Amino acid sequence: MNFEYVYTLEKTEAKARLEALSEYLENRHGIRCVWDGDNGTIRGKYLVVKIEGDMRIEEGRVRFSGRDPGLLWRKKATNYMQKKLAIYLDPNTPIEELPRN
Repeated sequence: MNFEYVYTLEKTEAKARLEALSEYLENRHGIRCVWDGDNGTIRGKYLVVKIEGDMRIEEGRVRFSGRDPGLLWRKKATNYMQKKLAIYLDPNTPIEELPRN
């Protein structure tokens, strides 16, 4: 499962927002994301779907590359991640208002 998400924020703010998303995923679903510079590694399980992937923050875009959850879950998993990225990388939402639980 591979996709890109384009954003308009400064890269440092985008990273801070992705760290907030990481907190949300861990607190809400037990999905852990560990950051090393601009690279994040995601590991966990949501319902019956094993989640494994890597995120890379680049100037103006986030690249996600992960384990394919299979035909039945692929579209739902991709839509879920893109929806979360749209919320967390929305410049109109203050970072303080982003959910973390």
